[in-house]
Amino acid sequence: MKRTPVQKIVTFLALTLLFSLVFYRPIVRAGVQHSGFYVLGLMWCPGVAAIITRLLYQRNLRGMGWGWGKTRYQLWSYAIPFLYGLASYLVIWLGGFGRFPNHEVVHKLAEQFKLAHASPAVVIAVYVGFAATLGMVVSSIYALGEEMGWRGLLVPELAKATSFTNTALLSGIIWSLWHYPLIFLDGYNGGTSSWYSALCFTPMVIGMATVFAWMRLKSGSVWTGMLLHASHNLFIQGVFDPLTQDTAVTKYVRGEFGVALAVAGLVVGYLFWRKRAQLA
Repeated sequence: MKRTPVQKIVTFLALTLLFSLVFYRPIVRAGVQHSGFYVLGLMWCPGVAAIITRLLYQRNLRGMGWGWGKTRYQLWSYAIPFLYGLASYLVIWLGGFGRFPNHEVVHKLAEQFKLAHASPAVVIAVYVGFAATLGMVVSSIYALGEEMGWRGLLVPELAKATSFTNTALLSGIIWSLWHYPLIFLDGYNGGTSSWYSALCFTPMVIGMATVFAWMRLKSGSVWTGMLLHASHNLFIQGVFDPLTQDTAVTKYVRGEFGVALAVAGLVVGYLFWRKRAQLA
């Protein structure tokens, strides 16, 4: 591996860890659900670390992927998480691992949107439309911080030093490990044990990282990562999860800590890994 990319990667990872330690403690003490500001700060740690690393080594921010690239890659980046999320949750709903819709959540949404007399289908359609537009803006603000780090610096520097397979695998492992303090110390999981949550979360992230890396290197744009990340968080955490009513086994199957998305992530990741020859 070439020396300069390795130096940048090591510096970036050291800074990311240093900055993240500032936020891990208050998040663990308060819980992820009650740590909005701290979660935002944590998600921006990789981005700030990437900016500092670029300035230290280059005295500029070139190489981050600021260009928009071809719009079709951005559109696919928005759509892909929705598609694999929908496929996963259709298996959950049709297989009886969870029920759709969650009537309690639909009732609350009807009150919030002043749709007390509307059908559940209308309430869900309005909510999804709202989430997919204005909600995407908020989700992108959170996601951009991470993506400036993972796909703005880590992936392109790894790609200079090693193969696409190693780039995808290493970036996915690092991305997973960065979440582990929250999984094991904060109870950031789907209601199962921390070990089960990590066993499902890790392959999902590695599969997703393969998609993210391919899109970043193919498009040359960090905005694909932002859209992929924001879309995933929005539709999985904000739409599909709350609209699914629990059964006895739902917590083992749904969400980022369930087996359904773990399988979906690996499948989608494999499909993009097979396209690695298309990369320069």
